[in-house]
Amino acid sequence: MGATAHRGVLVVGVDGSAGADAALRYAMAEGQRRGAAVRAVMAVRPPEMFAYEAYVLPDPAEARAAAARRVQARIEELREQLGLDVETEAVAVPGSPVTTLVDAARDADLLVVGHRGHGPWRSTLLGSVALGAVLHAPCPVTVVPAPGPAADAAHAAAAEAGTPLPVGPIA
Repeated sequence: MGATAHRGVLVVGVDGSAGADAALRYAMAEGQRRGAAVRAVMAVRPPEMFAYEAYVLPDPAEARAAAARRVQARIEELREQLGLDVETEAVAVPGSPVTTLVDAARDADLLVVGHRGHGPWRSTLLGSVALGAVLHAPCPVTVVPAPGPAADAAHAAAAEAGTPLPVGPIA
């Protein structure tokens, strides 16, 4: 049997939050370390139609394209800021976040999501998207801790040392 080269793909969930931004940073650095491509995926929920007059319905395709452009712009900012040269793709897909990320990770080597809890009554340890990803993903999942002073210091030290970023609570 002949072996085929497999570069690998890392999928990262993005939504514009600080937790998702930390996950994107992690995925880009990990992609650089592994020599893998990074696919940044944003789930876009369709607008509630009852909220619009019939003659001014938003174009769902344009909403997805605009979301993908925002994600790509953030990727470019981080690429420059972190000095990374990693192949990236930004996609916006209609649907719920968990389903969208699980589907996008079908061919991935790793799914990366941010940690964003919702208080003591909802999702005590993980955000609902992170928990859904851990429970249903077809590949390993890394949950990146919410950004904070300790996490920022650890990321800066790892970047200076040229080592992989610290692993989140679930890897």
